[in-house]
Amino acid sequence: MRLSHYFLPILRETPKEAEIVSHRLMLRAGMMRQEAAGIYTFLPLGLRTLKKVCAIIREEQDRAGAVELLMPTIQTADLWRESGRYEAYGKEMLRIKDRHEREMLYGPTNEEMITAIFRAYVRSYKDLPLNLYHIQWKFRDEVRPRFGLMRGREFLMKDAYSFDLDLAGARHAYNRMFVAYLRIFARMGLRSIPMVAESGPIGGDLSHEFIILAETGESEVHCHRDYLDFAVPAADVDFTDVVGLQATVDKWTRLYAATVEKHDEAGFGKLAPHQRLSARGIEVGHIFYFGTKYSEPMKAVVAGPDGIERPVHMGSYGIGPSRLVAAIIEAFHDEAGIKWPESVAPFTVAVLNLKQGARDTDAACERLYAALTAKGVDTLYDDLDERPGAKFATADLIGVPWQILVGPRGLAEGKVELKRRCDGARELVTPAFALARMGAVV
Repeated sequence: MRLSHYFLPILRETPKEAEIVSHRLMLRAGMMRQEAAGIYTFLPLGLRTLKKVCAIIREEQDRAGAVELLMPTIQTADLWRESGRYEAYGKEMLRIKDRHEREMLYGPTNEEMITAIFRAYVRSYKDLPLNLYHIQWKFRDEVRPRFGLMRGREFLMKDAYSFDLDLAGARHAYNRMFVAYLRIFARMGLRSIPMVAESGPIGGDLSHEFIILAETGESEVHCHRDYLDFAVPAADVDFTDVVGLQATVDKWTRLYAATVEKHDEAGFGKLAPHQRLSARGIEVGHIFYFGTKYSEPMKAVVAGPDGIERPVHMGSYGIGPSRLVAAIIEAFHDEAGIKWPESVAPFTVAVLNLKQGARDTDAACERLYAALTAKGVDTLYDDLDERPGAKFATADLIGVPWQILVGPRGLAEGKVELKRRCDGARELVTPAFALARMGAVV
């Protein structure tokens, strides 16, 4: 993409309403625009990262055996009355009426609707296990939306729902999502720690939040320090291996790790001082097992091998991709701007023409841009007629992992400068070497 043809509304000043790092940087980097309290437009740069986050989530959900569908954002109040949650959910639910005065709502979550879909089509245990997921916009009317995407009112959510005949099957479904979540966050460059958590309005008696540690985290968390060294399951993990998956989950849950709501000071105090880790954390995922909480009142039943009908056991599994974009920025940034992990960066490399209009630099940049594009590398070509300092500032602000700096002095020696955003390392290399390095990145 040529920057001269792109829509990138960079802000040079920090907006007054932005209270935390991710909010400030997303506004300044032209990734999003606030339309109302807690409601944002994703601008082109932000949307590129959001799509990459969603792609990783989809790949790992599919790998774990989940099947994608797409439910509507508007739901009927009748479904929520069946489960008993319509009045109990509170003012966070946006209640509306259509032109016929039928009571509707803008969905904050989809347990009721997915249960209704399931009961309409599934009758036998032979159709189980089943895990259905979608990635959809949701709305929760937060009393005080703040911190940009970290606590907005409208947000993108990946929510998956599992259906099993009994507790044993449901626990395996929970374990599949548990392991899939570890892989999802690791692929985004994040070290997530599963922590015992409250179930809240979703319900159930088994729940884990996946927390990343960040100095700007929203709440305090406490865990065993060994979690920082645990190896994440590999891509070839066997999601059909009941015993193997349970062993993995046991490993990741046997040590102390709890959110502030579940923190036990006495239990934490039993750890040796060098084993205790107290830090700020950001929730990036939340999984629940809630048994028959929805299937029983909504009569979602299947016939078992004995012919007897029984309510299915269910779980739900959420990740907020839009919130996750902000969380990644909270974990990876410096004073100059964002430092994207390569897997979710809006562009992998930026080609900076340090003397736009000069025949040699223009020609070299055009060759690099054409070659990188042909290799399938997401490339941003800064072909604007601006000072080098302004180009450096933009590339650092938006967090492109690699920068190829093309100037007349280096070209006179047959070299360009290759800069790595994560640590600022620079090296003079030939254009061919720079292309080969970017090919390796892909």
